[in-house]
Amino acid sequence: MSRLLGVIDATNVVGGLQDLSLNRSVASIPFAGRYRFVDFILSNMVNSGVESVAIFPKHQYRSLMDHIGSGKNWDLDRKKDGLFFLPPFFEPNENSTVGSFARLEQHLDFFKRSHQDYVFIANSYVITNIDIEEALAEHLIHDHDITELVNHTHSLDMYIVKKSLLIELIEDRKNSQFISVSDVVNQPLHNFKIGTYTHSGYAAIMKTIEAYFHHSMKLLDPVVWNQLFPADRPVFTKVKDEPPTRYTAASTVTNSMIANGAVIEGKVDSSIISRAVKIGRNSHVTNCVIMQKSQIGEGCTLEYVIMDKDVRVLDGVTLKGSPEKPLVLRKGTVRDMAVSI
Repeated sequence: MSRLLGVIDATNVVGGLQDLSLNRSVASIPFAGRYRFVDFILSNMVNSGVESVAIFPKHQYRSLMDHIGSGKNWDLDRKKDGLFFLPPFFEPNENSTVGSFARLEQHLDFFKRSHQDYVFIANSYVITNIDIEEALAEHLIHDHDITELVNHTHSLDMYIVKKSLLIELIEDRKNSQFISVSDVVNQPLHNFKIGTYTHSGYAAIMKTIEAYFHHSMKLLDPVVWNQLFPADRPVFTKVKDEPPTRYTAASTVTNSMIANGAVIEGKVDSSIISRAVKIGRNSHVTNCVIMQKSQIGEGCTLEYVIMDKDVRVLDGVTLKGSPEKPLVLRKGTVRDMAVSI
């Protein structure tokens, strides 16, 4: 039986990802062709033996609920423990940081009823494959009050804390003036013993469009791919029955990742192509991220473009961004004119 209770704080608003989170929560932003951000932290928990996970959403969480469902794909659809979706009763009047006590307080009974002794609190915007059990072991060895998980000195905004201490911090938040777990870690004036656990593997902190594009392109590096998707620690996601991708005789694909259900009639190079995407004849797609069910017409040229879900690019359109400033096409839009930035 796991000693850890998992908490995914999906309430954080990441302003730098606004173009991709206007119609969805950050946790449900697509990544790597067939996954969502939340898949990674949720899979980390399951692979580390966590059997009870609570997700705290904020707003626009319909797509997140649709994606996760009952938790069956993560083996969390169970009678005891399992997956809990805990939306807020009201929005606290404060800036949201990871592990907000005002938000956790709204479901304080959940923590009091749980049988686990320790709580692992994480955000949904860090993409990594991490052994949480190992972090817990270090937390116990050094007898820390709170352990912060870091990567190359950068905080991953993930924390391990004893459940009794977390409840105490929540109940005393108005007197202590601490607003969150991350606030406690970053404030020097207290008597808590704060420690760190260093994760040496690949970690992508997704707080800007530029970071999203950079780390998407890094997936084409086999070294990075193998760190994020090791065979012994799989990343689970919602299963969809899609047919194999269809490549026509005129199509050309190099150094790209193509998900199921796509139709490729043009040229694709160094790009991430999601499920059910169609790329028309004589179109060239280079250094792009194309999300689910988007359609690119015939004779188009796309370079350094992020196309959100259900976007249509009409015949003959040229769209060009740059490595430093990729062009983002928002969900459901239609482009019929050239753009170059």
